[in-house]
Amino acid sequence: MSLRAIVLAAGKGTRMKSARPKVMHEICGRPMIWYVLRSLRDAGIEEIVLVTNAELDPYAAAFGVKSVIQREQLGTGHAVRVALEAMETRPGGKIVVAYGDMPLVPHATFRELVEALHGASLALVTARMGAASNFGRIVRDERGVRRIVEVKDATPQELALEEMNAGIYAYDEAALRDAIVRLRDDNAQNEFYLTDTIAGLADAGHRVAPIEAHKRDVLGVNDRTELATARAGLNARICDGHMRNGVTILDPLTTYLEPELTIGRDTVIYPNTSISLLSEIGEGCVIGPNARLSAAKIGDDATVRESVIVESEIGDGATVGPFAHLRGHTVLGAEVRVGNFVEIKNSTLAEGAKASHLTYLGDATVGEESNIGAGTITANYDGVNKNRTIIGKNVRIGSNSSLIAPVTIGDGALTGAGAVVTKDVAPGERVVGNPAKPLPKK
Repeated sequence: MSLRAIVLAAGKGTRMKSARPKVMHEICGRPMIWYVLRSLRDAGIEEIVLVTNAELDPYAAAFGVKSVIQREQLGTGHAVRVALEAMETRPGGKIVVAYGDMPLVPHATFRELVEALHGASLALVTARMGAASNFGRIVRDERGVRRIVEVKDATPQELALEEMNAGIYAYDEAALRDAIVRLRDDNAQNEFYLTDTIAGLADAGHRVAPIEAHKRDVLGVNDRTELATARAGLNARICDGHMRNGVTILDPLTTYLEPELTIGRDTVIYPNTSISLLSEIGEGCVIGPNARLSAAKIGDDATVRESVIVESEIGDGATVGPFAHLRGHTVLGAEVRVGNFVEIKNSTLAEGAKASHLTYLGDATVGEESNIGAGTITANYDGVNKNRTIIGKNVRIGSNSSLIAPVTIGDGALTGAGAVVTKDVAPGERVVGNPAKPLPKK
């Protein structure tokens, strides 16, 4: 069976009041169209045609789909017709039609929809909603679903119906191609409604198979308020998935996650924590409160409290925070300790190293078991180039030391409090002063 999908995304989205195409607005770190395409693919539908407008079309290739521009906004039926004209005819084919602004539809709904198509020419998703909804109403008789009436064309009796059209369909391809060319625009909007294909097929004796979904799964996004509602729904779904896999999230309402994260079992996430960009967190970690992780990789049994970790790695058993900032490909080894008001950029701290207070380490390498005293900085920028500081094993850097890169401090060396180190320090040597000079050997 040939199974393809058409995703309608050519609407201007004027209620968003944005220069950005509506379906490119992000929800939990991804454009809303990303979720629609992922659900379709997870349902086994790989071949997808995206109906776009001129503003959206440049983005289509990044999603790995074929696109076609609907140059005139003549309704949903016209949009599907434009897509079909760009698709080769396949005898026995099946086509799913979905909307690009419905990011909460789970892949299971698409699978159920396709399965319902067996023995029918059309399957569609319905939902029970309040009478104030703007969704089209499902009109039934003793034979089943007969038609869908749009709100602007509905009678008061039809507006009172609570079963509504969710806007998701699966068609026998031949039936769809026949029905789409029969559509007329004699309605309140003077548009070609895709929903009119239901009455056309039903009147021609075709079977229409409805499946019912929960209204929360078929939410459409038309403005910023609905965008926030969709974000909350997706975030709750993502949190729920991790909790069911053994992660403790103390307050899902104030924990902000993205798709495609890895979080190990027995990790605890405290409130006001944000984790994004494919971050990986090991088992038994403590993250938060008030932490932000982006493109971070965290080992097992690590702790990150009230800190920001961006594009950096933290080893097993390491502790970070509170109020630390790691960025620019920083790597902490196992059991490293980074404390209050420490910023580290593009640096590596080996196993057991410590920088506990009020320190800046930029473009530095710190050896095993070395200790960086409070107030220390690596002066890594000379006005033209970034230069590296290399600190060996078991080094003791005194409080308020300034290490003027490029500089190397050998294993077992020590700098006194307030030292300004402008030259390399030999292994085991002790230096003090400004500029730092070796102490006499006893």
